[in-house]
Amino acid sequence: MTEISTTELPNGLPLHRVRLDGTRSVTALVAFDAGARSERPEENGMAHFLEHLVFKGGEKYPTYRDVNETAERMGASLNAYTSHDLVAFHITARAEAAPQAIDLLTDFVGRPRIDTAELDRERGVVIQEIARAHDQPSMLAEHLIDEAAFGDHPLGRPVLGPAEHLRTFGRDDVVEFRERRWAGARGGAFVVGNLDAVPADGAIDELFARFPALDEPAAYDPAPPPAPGRRIEHRDSNQSHLRMSYRPSVDVADPAARAAMTIYATLLGGSMGSRLFDEIRERRGLAYSVYAFDHSFADVGVLQLSAGLESGKCGEAFARMREIVDELRADGPTEEEVERARAYAAGRRVLAFENTNAVARHAAYESIVFGGEIDPDAAIARLDAAGYDDVAAVARGISEDLAVACVGPNDEEEFAPTA
Repeated sequence: MTEISTTELPNGLPLHRVRLDGTRSVTALVAFDAGARSERPEENGMAHFLEHLVFKGGEKYPTYRDVNETAERMGASLNAYTSHDLVAFHITARAEAAPQAIDLLTDFVGRPRIDTAELDRERGVVIQEIARAHDQPSMLAEHLIDEAAFGDHPLGRPVLGPAEHLRTFGRDDVVEFRERRWAGARGGAFVVGNLDAVPADGAIDELFARFPALDEPAAYDPAPPPAPGRRIEHRDSNQSHLRMSYRPSVDVADPAARAAMTIYATLLGGSMGSRLFDEIRERRGLAYSVYAFDHSFADVGVLQLSAGLESGKCGEAFARMREIVDELRADGPTEEEVERARAYAAGRRVLAFENTNAVARHAAYESIVFGGEIDPDAAIARLDAAGYDDVAAVARGISEDLAVACVGPNDEEEFAPTA
């Protein structure tokens, strides 16, 4: 059994220690419910921009060079991510370097300088990142499908934000956003892996106490009712990038229901034995890349189908992919494919959890987004326990309406509802 202990620090930040036997590494991760979903319309892109800025230095490690070279000297991997759900910062190091790694992470993330000169320099870097995303059809398709599924709602806006927003953000704006959203009560700190070198005398607590005590932020806007649309970006190319998004009728607050949805997405398009891979790629040769995945926000689930393919085959692939979802809704999956998908999904989770960083990210998502348990063994057990009826219920509850996005030389008529 995984050994887990949790304490709440005076700044309101929960500190979770997760001991994993048989590893030589440790991951420290701190995250907040301060992703793109928590932005006001005029702030879109600020959560991600702030993620960049804190790496420029804190009090003890005052420059980006101090941060980067310190991490390298301890042989550590340092990174961060911003999603609609969360902003998170993490460092993975050999176990004996855990105290130094946590000292570094909590300094520049908990006490960032946010220097004005660095802000202006980094602004240009992020604008280039936005331009690159727009130039890459597969990334642009991901932005468009969010917009098609959620419209002008924070869940429908790109995490990177528009370049015109980045040009207006000043230091005061960024600091105000951080002070409004990075509250300990809506965050969490996680130390995961080999904890032999992590002191139990409160020293680690003191490092995470570098984060200021802030008022709990207001709740974000609830997900909008379904109003799926179509977003087509015409590009003169031989390849098209197709995205299809459905709303499952799954209670995402129920971890067992989320596990069943993961198994459904796996049998639909999450493996080389899935229906989409077998039919669209192997039998018909319509696409090299075709897959499906599920994602649960705090109050709504999403099922997304994706394909990269020759543009002339896009309409046929879309029609057949939609038919496969319809067939599963009407007839249900077979017992054999549910069993195979359950074993594959659980096996993938076991392999992923060999990595301390993956366990830390899972713990952050479960605890902050859903207020649930962080035990990785429980996550695997839920997949193992999902039954045929649970997965068949997910299949029956997939919406008939869907949002569609495509980047390529295709016309909107190819994705008409009657197709």
